[in-house]
Order: sequence, then structure tokens, then C-alpha cells
Amino acid sequence: MLKQQSVIRVGIADVNIVKEGETIRTSGLGSCVGVVLYDESKKVGGMVHIMLPDSAADRSPTLNVAKYADTGIEALINMLIKEGVRTFRLKAKIAGGAQMFQFGTSDTLKIGPRNVEAVKHALRKASIPIVAERTGGTKGRTIEFDPVTTTLSIRTVNEEPFTI
Repeated sequence: MLKQQSVIRVGIADVNIVKEGETIRTSGLGSCVGVVLYDESKKVGGMVHIMLPDSAADRSPTLNVAKYADTGIEALINMLIKEGVRTFRLKAKIAGGAQMFQFGTSDTLKIGPRNVEAVKHALRKASIPIVAERTGGTKGRTIEFDPVTTTLSIRTVNEEPFTI
């Protein structure tokens, strides 16, 4: 008999972790980037749904760290460390970063590509290798990660499902 896995949902500008017996999912990845960090040996992983590249311009009284690449990845790493993960074992898979709007040439409108670059920069800074990615394009995505198989399933609007 197959054991039913519970699905942990990660909202926009949200972060969470999963262990064996759970999967983690986020939807609404247009220009946003879904970052999955995992440790194969511990069968634990986590996901952060990045909305924007940099927290420096944030003026809100309470910073939502999951909203930004520079702070969200760090927050996810810290959550995984609390679960006993050693950072040198972490690997990353990323998806999203689409260019959803095709008007204008200003770099400020190119949030998707800027998000992807900021995520890659933060992962390089943390010495975490990206082992697979599905970024860019012009369509939204939903992703789901299983920490046991380390499979990231990607559903893109009007395309066949894809796995990395």
C-alpha cells in the first residue's frame, strides 16, 4: 500500500522545509524564482519563493526575508542548519524567473532575469552548487520537490510537465 505524502505549500514570499514523507510546492512563479535547497543524505530540503532581487530598498517596518534573494536564501539555509543539515552538503535546484511582460526595455522591468541573477549570486556566495535549473521564458510555473527522490517537478502553462 502506498503511503500518502503530505504537501507543504509555500506561498509567494514564503519559505519552509520538508522531511521524508512530505513534498513541498509553490505556484505563481512568473518573474519569481523558486529556490530548492536539499541534503540528499538527510532526506531534508526546503523552498523559498523569491519575489525580488534585493532587500536594500525595502522600507517596511518588518522585513519579510523570504521576499528577497539576498535574505531569503540565507533564511532557508539557517532553517536547514537547525534541522542538522551541514551546508557543505547542500545542493540547489531553481525554477522561474520568467519575463512576464514584453513591453519596455528598462532593466527595472526585467524582474525575472534580475531575480535569477540575484539567486545565482546568493548561492555562489553561500558556496551552494546549482545542479539543475529551468529559468526564463515567458510563462508561469508551479513546482513541487520531493526530498527523498530529490526530484523537482515543474508544471508550466500550456506545456508538458518537466522534471529536473
